Amino acid sequence: MASFQITGGRKLKGELNPQGAKNEALQILCAVLLTKEPITIHNIPGIRDVNQLIDLLGDLGVWVTKIGESSYRFQASDVNLDYLETDTYKRKAAALRGSVMLLGPMLARFKKGRIPRPGGDKIGRRRLDTHFLGFEKLGAQFNYDANDGGYYQVDASNLRGTYMLLDEASVTGTANVLMAAVMAEGTTQIYNAACEPYLQQLSKMLNSMGAKITGVGSNLLTIEGVSELHGTEHTMLPDMIEIGSFIGLAAMTQSEITIKNCRIPELGIIPDQFRRLGIQMEFRGDDIFIPAQERYQIESFLDGGMMTVSDSPWPGFTPDLLSIVLVTAVQAQGTLLIHQKMFESRLFFVDKLIDMGAQIILCDPHRATVVGLNRQIPLKGIRMSSPDIRAGVALLIAAMSAQGTSIIDNIEQIDRGYQNIDTRLNAIGAEIIRL
Repeated sequence: MASFQITGGRKLKGELNPQGAKNEALQILCAVLLTKEPITIHNIPGIRDVNQLIDLLGDLGVWVTKIGESSYRFQASDVNLDYLETDTYKRKAAALRGSVMLLGPMLARFKKGRIPRPGGDKIGRRRLDTHFLGFEKLGAQFNYDANDGGYYQVDASNLRGTYMLLDEASVTGTANVLMAAVMAEGTTQIYNAACEPYLQQLSKMLNSMGAKITGVGSNLLTIEGVSELHGTEHTMLPDMIEIGSFIGLAAMTQSEITIKNCRIPELGIIPDQFRRLGIQMEFRGDDIFIPAQERYQIESFLDGGMMTVSDSPWPGFTPDLLSIVLVTAVQAQGTLLIHQKMFESRLFFVDKLIDMGAQIILCDPHRATVVGLNRQIPLKGIRMSSPDIRAGVALLIAAMSAQGTSIIDNIEQIDRGYQNIDTRLNAIGAEIIRL
């Protein structure tokens, strides 16, 4: 288990380039299984989850060629379905939450799929009902046998288009069902579909491969099934979660940071939510400039009520940034209520912030009230452990703003979502040592 040793209190200055979007990458990479022709993908982040998925695709028989710093060419012309029966496949797929999105392409192209119960962050219950109910609507036969080592087995020999109303606007569920539907016979309509930029990117890529998807960007997708798909070239968006993390980092550490090439129109309300914390920022073309701020004040609602930040499906605020907003509010002036609706265990990392000196009341598994310290009391360095990707980076931000030295254990969680974060931050003035 690796750790970060962080010397706090350092002000940063310089430019940061966001990596490619992790959540988009996991969908886009699974989609390469939909065709036997080459697919070239640019701006792939070099992070653990993505690298594990690329490794898994290679084991399945996909030809993988790295053609640049962040570009790869994939060709799934000789996929070995027997690999799905191996213990190696079970171990690797079970360790990666995104592996569940291999099922949709498998069902579309090979008419069957098999996957173990996937892992990922320990942030609460993350059910897969939406995926399998959608597959069943398309005509797939689903079986889960606990005696078979916990495999989900799906037979899709007769996929037919249909109308379906998803039980929740699940991002991965929508992506999985969408990839299964593009080669189903007839027309499929998916209502209550997730419409995050990741889904829009996936839809655009599939259309460039020959799919017929309309309604992209809305919660009603219409898919006319086609018999085959072709190769394409695709460039991924910058990671909006990393961009938001850098905004919070700049505010907490009183740093002057320019975040480059942000694709600002794709960020939705993310910049506005940080502005509501009192954080100044300027859009300079497609860059975001955050000046060094001694203090920032949380707004109140128009009626004087306490500001609340909560998560909701796109175009609402992404749950992946609530941990960053929470830690950023620790040194703000004012009080903020964080309401994490989607996951019941994602706020449990606040006990570490409290140990550092933050004033936070954990109301219940879904809500926390942050009373900003307004720089009157500095956080103090402690030893702590990263429970998940986003909490890990929130703790890193807290440690960088604290007095003294902090150690964060289990940084493999951070590495799952942030590429070389220590090296990149050290380049603009941080002092982070990987132990």
